[in-house]
Amino acid sequence: MEMLGNHLMTIIETGGLFAPILFISFHLLRPLFFLPVVFICITGGVLFGALAGTLYSLIGITLSSIIFYFVIRWMPRTSKKLLSVKQKIVGKNRELTTPQIALLRLVPFIHFHLLSLCLLEISASFKDYTKSSLLSNIPIAFVYTSVGGWISNLTPITVFLFLLLLLPVLYLLRRKEINIKWQDFFQVNAEQKCKRLASPRQA
Repeated sequence: MEMLGNHLMTIIETGGLFAPILFISFHLLRPLFFLPVVFICITGGVLFGALAGTLYSLIGITLSSIIFYFVIRWMPRTSKKLLSVKQKIVGKNRELTTPQIALLRLVPFIHFHLLSLCLLEISASFKDYTKSSLLSNIPIAFVYTSVGGWISNLTPITVFLFLLLLLPVLYLLRRKEINIKWQDFFQVNAEQKCKRLASPRQA
């Protein structure tokens, strides 16, 4: 990881005027190299500064989310795996809100595109998904670019306390209602009806 990171910084630094384009491209190629989003954002802060680095990371992350929107439709097996993981973590009939997803993106060990799948589930259209992706990507691009050096040097105890602070915020921003799909709703009602028909009638 460290060696690959050094090569990444060297390539971008020698890119001259094309350095921003190269940096954004690395955001798009990140899944192929198994690089975390946090690492790319921190690198952007080191190379371009807080303001420009945040802007370039936001563009790269959002483009990556848009590509995921189209690619996941061509990969049903991957979609099922991510959906299975999402159901285990969040619940089958519970959905996250955009503010919740934005906060969860700050947690380094949560799969980035798993949260993109959560956005996809609550989006009514591609335009809605793109807008939600842009909004939910702002915190991770800003925090890990501007304060990336500070976060990367945190002790395990500090990281644990940071995550504990996120939990009550996620609880307060939780989606109040549980959305049940039509198929699940009618399946449950059909099962209840069968049970009533099967039970003996009382006099």
